[in-house]
Amino acid sequence: MSNKKLWEGDNQFKTNSHLYCYQKWLEETYNLKFESYQSIWKWSVDHIDLFWESIWKYFKIISHSPYKNVLIDNGMPNCSWFEGATLNYSEHIFRHKDDNKIAVYFKNESGKYSEITWKELKNKVASMANYLKSLGVTKGDRVVAFLPNIPEATISFLAVNSLGAVWSSTSPDFGTESVVDRFAQIEPKVLIAVDGYHYNGKPYDKSKIVKDIVKALPSLKMVIIQPYLNPNVLDNFSDDFVNINSVFDVSENELTFEAVDFNHPIWVLYSSGTTGIPKAIVHSHGGILLEHYKYMAFHNDVHPDERYFWFSTTGWMMWNFVQSALLMGASIVLYDGSPTYPNFDSLWAISDKIDIHHFGTSAPYLVASMKKGVDAKSNFDLSSIRSISSTGAPLPYEAFEYVYNNIKKDVWLCSMAGGTDVCTAFVGGTPFYSVHAGEIQCRALGVALYAYDDKAKPVYDELGEMVIVKPMPSMPIYFWNDKDNKRYKSSYFEHYSGIWRHGDFIKINSKTNGLIIYGRSDATLNRHGIRIGTSEIYRAVNKIEEVEDSLIVNLELDEGKHYMPLFVKMKNNLTLTEDIKGKIIFQLKREYTPRHVPDEILEVNDIPYTISGKKMEAPIKKILLKMPLERSINFDSMRNPESVDYFIEFAKSIKQWIKT
Repeated sequence: MSNKKLWEGDNQFKTNSHLYCYQKWLEETYNLKFESYQSIWKWSVDHIDLFWESIWKYFKIISHSPYKNVLIDNGMPNCSWFEGATLNYSEHIFRHKDDNKIAVYFKNESGKYSEITWKELKNKVASMANYLKSLGVTKGDRVVAFLPNIPEATISFLAVNSLGAVWSSTSPDFGTESVVDRFAQIEPKVLIAVDGYHYNGKPYDKSKIVKDIVKALPSLKMVIIQPYLNPNVLDNFSDDFVNINSVFDVSENELTFEAVDFNHPIWVLYSSGTTGIPKAIVHSHGGILLEHYKYMAFHNDVHPDERYFWFSTTGWMMWNFVQSALLMGASIVLYDGSPTYPNFDSLWAISDKIDIHHFGTSAPYLVASMKKGVDAKSNFDLSSIRSISSTGAPLPYEAFEYVYNNIKKDVWLCSMAGGTDVCTAFVGGTPFYSVHAGEIQCRALGVALYAYDDKAKPVYDELGEMVIVKPMPSMPIYFWNDKDNKRYKSSYFEHYSGIWRHGDFIKINSKTNGLIIYGRSDATLNRHGIRIGTSEIYRAVNKIEEVEDSLIVNLELDEGKHYMPLFVKMKNNLTLTEDIKGKIIFQLKREYTPRHVPDEILEVNDIPYTISGKKMEAPIKKILLKMPLERSINFDSMRNPESVDYFIEFAKSIKQWIKT
C-alpha cells in the first residue's frame, strides 16, 4: 500500500531543477556521471569531504580567507569544517538583491498586509546593525528576540548576523520561565521584544512578561520594544527602553558584513525543554550556510523570484530555515496568527493572494485539515503552488492522498524530517523521484543515514533505529555552557560510539529508496519484544471519523508486564462510546496486529502538545510511571498545560504494581 504512486514530475520539471544543473556541473567539473538520484546520494556520502567542497564551489561561497582543510574528522562530534575560512551568512543573502523587487511579504490574522523591497530590507537591516553597533554589540555578543513572525524579526536577525553577533529567538506565546530558561543560559546583551500579539482573534498583552524577562536577565544593556498591540506601549516601560521604529532610518544606509570563522556561532536554538532546562544548541555560520544552500536548491528547488512560505513561529527552527530562501533570490512570506482563523482554510487564502510557489506547514495541520474535510482545491485557485512541504511529525499515508485529492492534484509533496539539532532535514524531497503515499522521497545529499537493527547493522524494509554515521557541517558545534561536550555527547552519541542516534524509528524501502518514520524511539511501544511506532497507531485512529486526536504510551512494568493506554480527544461534542472503541480496535487489528490494540481506550479533553506542536508522549509516560512531576514535564514549554491535569489524576488511579 505504501508504494502507491501519487505524482511524478515531468521531464521539464526535472531538467529545470537545481539538482539537474548540479548533476551536469559535476560531470563538467569532476567528470562524474550519475544515472539516478540514488547514485548521486551514494557518492555524496562515500566522499563526504569532496561533496561539501563541491557545494562550496557550486554556490560560489564568498570567503575572505581561504580554508586549509575541508574536514578534520576526529570522530563525531570532534569534527571541524573548512578551517581557516571566514565568511558571513547575511552577505550571501544580499549579494543577489534586486532593489525594486519584493524580498518579504507579510500578513497577519488581523488583516495587516505589507511588502518590503530588497532596497527597504537592506536599509532597515543597516539601520538596525548601526544601532546595535552604537550599543557596543560586536562579534560573538548575543542578541535575543521575543517576537512573533513579523518582518522586524527577519530584519533584526540579518542585522545581528551581519555584525558576527549571535542570534536567538522565542515566540511570545512562551511563558516567562520558559523564555528565561533559554535566554539566561547565553547572557544576552540586547533584547528585542514585542508588547503582545493576536491569536484566534484575541489580543494577548505581554508587557508584564517582558518586564519579568528583563528583570531575570542582568546581562542586558538595552531593550528594544516592538509596539504591536499598542502604539503607545512605551508609556508603560522605563525610559531605558527604545521603540524599534526609532531605530529604523528611511535614508540610505551602508550595510557592511563582519567576516567570521566558518565555525563561529550563527545562532542558538533550543530543545523543547519538556522535562528540564532546554539544551542550548549552537550551530556554525558556515555549516548552516552550506546546508541551507544545499537543501533549498536540491531538495526544495527554490528559484529566484519565487515566493516561499512556511507557517511557523520564531520559536521553531523552521523560522530560521525559512530565512534561507532569501539565499536563492526568492521572497519569503511571513504570517503571524492562527492558521485556522478566521477560517480553517485561511492559509490557502493567503497563498492565492500572494501567489505562493512553495507552501510549507506541519503534518498535524494537514492531518487536522483532512479530519475537518477541508477541500482547498474547490475554494481556491492554488495554481502558483509547485510544492507543498510538511514536517514536525510523520505524515500518514492518508494525508498524502488527502493532499492530492483535496488540495492540488499536480503538486510536489515534500514530506521531510530533521530537527532543531541540525536546523535542516535529514530526509526530504527530490525532483528526480516519484511521490509515493506514506513515504518521504529520499535521504538528503551528504547525509549518511541508515536504519540500524538491534545488532547495529544497516537494514532495509524493516523497522530500525535512525542513525547518521558521518558528520554534517550543520551538526551543532557545541551546546552552550556544556563542559567537555558532556550533554552533547549524551544526547546523540551515548548509544553508538561516534555515530549520531537521532531517536526515531524508520524503515527504508529498498525498491523506491523512500523512507517511513514511525515516531520517536524514546517513546517506543515495545510490546513483548515487538517494536511498534506510535505513528502506526495514530494512522489507524485518524481513520475513525469521531476522533479528533489521540496519544498512545506503553508502560513497561515488573515481571515483563505492559500497560498500553490510548487516550483520545473526541470531535465536537461527541462522547467516547463502546461502539467507537470497537471501531478503533477493529481498525488497529485490520491494519496491523493484535499487539497494536491498547489495553484501554480513554477519553480526554485535550492532547498535550509542546509549543512547537509535538505530542508529548515521553513526558506523559513519565507521569504515568509516577516519576516526580518536576522531572517529568516542563509546563512552561507547553501549548496547553491544562491538558496534563487529567494525566496527573489518572496516574493516581493506576495499579500500585507500576514501578515508582
